[in-house]
Amino acid sequence: MSQPPLRSILQSLPSAIASFDPVTWQIDFENAKFFQWFPAPVDQPEAGLDVRIPALDTDRTAKRIADGRPFMSESEVTSGPRAIPVRIQISKLATDDGERAVCVVTDISKEMESQYMLDSYSRMAEKNARDLQKEKERTERLLLNIMPRAVFEEMRDYGTATPQKFDSASTLMLDFVGFTDMAIADDPSAVVSELNDIFSAFDRIAEMFGCERLRTIGDAYMAVSGVPETTPEHAQNIARAALRMRRYLERRNQAHPQKWEARIGINSGAVIGSLVGVQKYVYDLFGPGVNLAARMETMSEPMMITLNESTRQLLDEGFTFSSRGDFEVKGFGTQRLYFLDGEYGEKF
Repeated sequence: MSQPPLRSILQSLPSAIASFDPVTWQIDFENAKFFQWFPAPVDQPEAGLDVRIPALDTDRTAKRIADGRPFMSESEVTSGPRAIPVRIQISKLATDDGERAVCVVTDISKEMESQYMLDSYSRMAEKNARDLQKEKERTERLLLNIMPRAVFEEMRDYGTATPQKFDSASTLMLDFVGFTDMAIADDPSAVVSELNDIFSAFDRIAEMFGCERLRTIGDAYMAVSGVPETTPEHAQNIARAALRMRRYLERRNQAHPQKWEARIGINSGAVIGSLVGVQKYVYDLFGPGVNLAARMETMSEPMMITLNESTRQLLDEGFTFSSRGDFEVKGFGTQRLYFLDGEYGEKF
């Protein structure tokens, strides 16, 4: 059986093929696909390859052919109503009758579609990764609002947090006076708005002095120093935070029609810190140090800070106090109590 001639084979290929003189660019053969994609101008039926393919960089192509290297580029051809992405490959062709070059133009639509799909999947994967990272960061911020960072990191790394006893820490308890009798008490949105402003300011103050806000319950606020990161300055930290919170309320009351007055109690002593809950986690403190801080708050006066003798001694000579005398403190016997008035050299 005779083999079909080479030209017949080339004519049937789906790629556009043409051979040409690399010096004059004159085409000596082209298949049907090449003629379809790159028709000769009506007024230049003998136009060479440089005219038939307007997007071709002829200088660069000629240099690469002269160096014996193939040239490759991508372009588009118009076929009917649509544009087809194509890859143009030109290389030197050794023939018996002189030097020639061959141009092969291939439809890369499928390849481009596959690349587009891969790019789309890649962008989708990147977006999902960014969304996941944002959600992770949001979750971390929420958890850091309900537990100290060291506890959060232990929970993240080990899936649990071990209860710890802290022999020396200082706790602050704050509660607002006459909260239920306030003029805005019947307006939930107003109450929440004002409490949010105040507690947000307290959080900044606590952070400023190295304290941790543990929780808020209604109009009550609780902070601690020395937990979970121990520090020898826990009493000084909590005292400075208490003074700054009181000063903040005094200045706020001067500028707002609604007056907020708070009783504050602080105490230094042993506490136990633990993460409690199974589905809804809360980091909380327990022990006599916390209980006595709560007693100090209930025995305080509006816009005053109350503490006992043992806490006063930890504050050395850097603070000023007013003695309140001896009081019977439920569960703790007779205690000598003081008002914390200020700090020497304070500039609030």
